[in-house]
Amino acid sequence: MNSAARAPILDVKDLCFAHPGQPPLAAGWSASIGAGVTLLYGDTGSGKSTVLRWMAGSLPADGRLTLAGARLDGEPEAYQRNVFFVDPTTDAFDEVTAVECTASLKAGDARFSEARWRALSEGFSLTPHLAKPMSMLSTGSKRKVWLAAALASGRALTLLDEPTGGLDASSIRLLWRALADLAEGPDRAIVVASATRIGSVPLSGLIELPLL
Repeated sequence: MNSAARAPILDVKDLCFAHPGQPPLAAGWSASIGAGVTLLYGDTGSGKSTVLRWMAGSLPADGRLTLAGARLDGEPEAYQRNVFFVDPTTDAFDEVTAVECTASLKAGDARFSEARWRALSEGFSLTPHLAKPMSMLSTGSKRKVWLAAALASGRALTLLDEPTGGLDASSIRLLWRALADLAEGPDRAIVVASATRIGSVPLSGLIELPLL
């Protein structure tokens, strides 16, 4: 369970979920996630992606989720406007360019930082690929497009699912530096799901799976 030192941005109360025919992944689980970087830590197959989908509001579960004052069950649109999440297995962006993908992901995000996005795109060596369809990019390059947008986002909650998958060593170092910088922010929560520890990034919280 996570114990955040700062005021909670995401509040989870009595979350219950089970895949059909399987033992429950959560039964009355509660957590308060504050500003900074929280590590969602567990082995492959332990349910990290499922937990992120709950938090994003894209996978129904029993319980109550409140993000930046908006309850998912009462104000779903307001809740989801405050979330940045891309499922790394999605093919939803395959037919658009990297620039168009980014434009879609930042839509409605008044605090999106264009300067940070440009710096991250350059740091991830994305500049030559921004006009290409996402379907032409490698797995690692697709992930870099999503990461550049995620790290430039100003939304209250950013969810990253195994963000180092397919990345080269220099890109992983850039990711850790960017997360370390963002960890000091006062009003943004970043949850990183990973089967390994996340470099030297200072953590504000830790959630370990299994939740039960």
